[in-house]
Amino acid sequence: MAQGQTRESVKMALDTLRANKLRSGLTILGIVIGVTTVITMSSVINGVNNRVSAWVSSLGSNVFWVFHMPVIGVRPTAAMLARKRLNIDDVIALRTLPHVAAVDGSQQHVTRQFRVGDVSVKYNGKKEAGTILQGATSELVEVSDLSFLQGRMFTDDEDHRAAHVCILGHDTWQDLFGNQSAIGKQVEIETGLYTVIGVLDKRKQPFGGGKNPNDNAVIFPLGTFHNLHPEEKDMWVSVKYDDPKNKALVEEEIRELLRIRRKVHVDAPDDFEIFGPDSISKLWTQITSGLVIFMIAVSSVGLMVGGVGVMNIMLVSVTERTREIGVRKAIGATRRTILTQFTTEAITLCAIGGILGILVGAVITGIIYMLPIGLPATLSPLWVLIGFGVSCTIGLLFGIYPAWKAANLDPIEALRYE
Repeated sequence: MAQGQTRESVKMALDTLRANKLRSGLTILGIVIGVTTVITMSSVINGVNNRVSAWVSSLGSNVFWVFHMPVIGVRPTAAMLARKRLNIDDVIALRTLPHVAAVDGSQQHVTRQFRVGDVSVKYNGKKEAGTILQGATSELVEVSDLSFLQGRMFTDDEDHRAAHVCILGHDTWQDLFGNQSAIGKQVEIETGLYTVIGVLDKRKQPFGGGKNPNDNAVIFPLGTFHNLHPEEKDMWVSVKYDDPKNKALVEEEIRELLRIRRKVHVDAPDDFEIFGPDSISKLWTQITSGLVIFMIAVSSVGLMVGGVGVMNIMLVSVTERTREIGVRKAIGATRRTILTQFTTEAITLCAIGGILGILVGAVITGIIYMLPIGLPATLSPLWVLIGFGVSCTIGLLFGIYPAWKAANLDPIEALRYE
């Protein structure tokens, strides 16, 4: 019996929609906009989250980065900025730890404000601008899992004697040499000529699409880099250890060794910072949490507007069908039957708006995914269900008052209504 009443109520709701197409369409527009916003933004956030997770995984679960101050999620204080820098002796000392597989110490020459390259690399009349210059040890490849398209990594001997050799990033090589070999060729960087001994493959980046700034780079032996830019003092130390299960042990060994080397008092806090890939994941989670709150706030406006519209059209519908309600009550319809009928109509209206919002959101997600910028967007089944569920809930909340009003009409007064 109850199922029959529900089917009848849904049928009446659809008849109302067909009879007043424009009015019904405008009524559910707010629901459509709200659900479309939820689906589109959640798809972009979900896609970017997946891409960032894959990128963080590619960094390896057995890597630590050490720097003299925090740079992830914290604004450094003046005291942090004044801390003693890490140096190559720290790198050599860390290599002696029992569970450490490789340690690299790297320095970069980039713009101070935006941390991007500002040097031009020249070869045979061609010029590549905005190149990042980096100095590193021979263990960089092992720590960072870099792969070569051409050539090799420089040796410790080339580092010690500050040989004029370099390794080109993928984009630097491609823009200067096309697809030809660069090995043995000399490129002009600032005031010197440097022999190319290697070319790196493309590096992974979190958001896909576009160029990775790190692919426009030139890597020198650390000794060579010091001769080129002796003013650069900040050193990033990357530590790769043997097994992820030794993570806590290795972190404690790094902390203990550096505290001894840097003569940190036993009661004083560390004057350096140790990061891992999980630090990036935590920061990104914080960022996306803010985006989710923003998404909910924006979509709530559309859903509230849609809910008010649904209440308005249902109140109009009750007024227009007052005599019909009176007739139904006169032939035995109960208050519960009338309440169920009009509540179901409101929920059906919003459910249709939710379905349309999901479809529009899915189309927009597909368009975003296919755009040249390559912004990742992945439809989330969870948010599809949430969007549909919220739209139905809006119909229930905003349809209950008109339904209650219809159910409590006096049948005699309703039959007299003109």
